[in-house]
Amino acid sequence: MEETIRVKDIFHTLKKRLNLILVITLIAVLISGVVSYFILTPIYQASTQILVNQSKSEESLYNYNEVQTNLQLINTYNVIMKSPVILDKVIEELNLKMSSGDLYGKISIESESNSQVINLAVQDSNPKQAAIIANKTAEVFESEIVKIMNVKNVSIIAKADIGEKQSPIKPKPLFNIALGLLLGLIIGVILAFLLEYLDNTIKSEQDIEKVLGFPVLGTIATMDDSTPKKKSHFKTKLRGETLGS
Repeated sequence: MEETIRVKDIFHTLKKRLNLILVITLIAVLISGVVSYFILTPIYQASTQILVNQSKSEESLYNYNEVQTNLQLINTYNVIMKSPVILDKVIEELNLKMSSGDLYGKISIESESNSQVINLAVQDSNPKQAAIIANKTAEVFESEIVKIMNVKNVSIIAKADIGEKQSPIKPKPLFNIALGLLLGLIIGVILAFLLEYLDNTIKSEQDIEKVLGFPVLGTIATMDDSTPKKKSHFKTKLRGETLGS
């Protein structure tokens, strides 16, 4: 017998397991909130901007061929900026207690399409430390690129600064709580249907029809103590006497 799932059955299952779904959702929200506010370390970001150009003169800056050459060099500069030759010098000058690999993981470099500006961002649990590392990395790169490629076409146009009330970029508690709410609902609903699927007890006439495959011809109503009973009367003869009640 092929079983079909009706919309009515879905709503019945959700209503039946509503408490379970709400409890799981609440637990997921509480866990995501506690982890976001009390366990995860806030991470701050500071960024600086570097301009790549062949010459300081305005005529050269807007020369199309030179701009295209600079754009092609940006990818090379991005690699050099995160190379050990730059990062090791940054670590040495700032006396950082980390390896070049650790510092590499803190730095991200982006360059917009058809732009000669490189955005250098540093993430750290200390906002002041992030700004110091970003500025020092830009300074070291500006000075070292002259030796590495024998060019002097890099200039810092914006230094990293610390705001008065700088907010961390991660974690994002509200986003995490919303995600926990969604995951809790999904897990709760899946568990509700799983429990309903595994529950093979017979509770209604429809369950009997599904299990046996036969239609139900009739049912016997249940009676409890609160159901009024009609007083019965009977007569019988016993040893010549008539008894009645």
